[in-house]
Amino acid sequence: MNPTLKQLYNRKSIRAYQDRPVADEKVDLILGAVRRGPTAGNLSLYSVIEVADRSKKETLSRTCDNQPFIAKAPLVLLFLADYQRLYDYMRQGGADEFAAQKGLDFHAPDLGNLMLACQDAMIAAQNAVTAAESLGLGCCYIGDIIENYETHRELFDLPDYVFPISLVVAGYPRSDYHLRRTGPRPAKESVFFTDSYRRLEGEELTSLYDPIVKRRNPSGEFPDGAPNYGCDILMRKYASDFAAEMRRSVEAAMKVWRT
Repeated sequence: MNPTLKQLYNRKSIRAYQDRPVADEKVDLILGAVRRGPTAGNLSLYSVIEVADRSKKETLSRTCDNQPFIAKAPLVLLFLADYQRLYDYMRQGGADEFAAQKGLDFHAPDLGNLMLACQDAMIAAQNAVTAAESLGLGCCYIGDIIENYETHRELFDLPDYVFPISLVVAGYPRSDYHLRRTGPRPAKESVFFTDSYRRLEGEELTSLYDPIVKRRNPSGEFPDGAPNYGCDILMRKYASDFAAEMRRSVEAAMKVWRT
């Protein structure tokens, strides 16, 4: 197995870091890998904000579902789905007036444009993580950045057509990180199909998800009388307060994209 595959096969999310800064030259290498990532039409529909300000890290540690390790991470990168820049470029070039002359549809960015920009931003984030881990750093994705949209929009001065899709925190892992086991991953036949989708059922679903949920709740003591791990994940994740905030936040953010 080559070094790249070995790194990918053995990676784990790291949430505890040494009190050691990440050198600027390593950050530059990570961002260089980000810029080399593929994007739709080579239009780079993403932006990245390095969150260096301590007070902003502290805010994120609260607004992203109360995760204190975010504030302690030496490197915090916010990945944005960004259609604002391209939209501004077209308007600067008179695309709105030209479209009117030619009878073309010129409209504000919509949900389709957002989905495309999200693809670009997530590819950029994965390139950053792969590059960072090749340099000896440990990383963790923070999906909770899509909660509290209004707070994050104000915190980072985000314009209408920029959406915070992922947060990546990184740093040098603590010396005991190797003791943390890698998490279970799905069997190939559970997620890989040929030519058409196949719905799983029965034992296939149980064998796929039970080990994942059990790792978070090894005792098997389910809250509020939940009878199994499927109901446990309902209580802990799907119907949780943070999930409700996530739905509310995304709905608030999507209003501007629904043209």
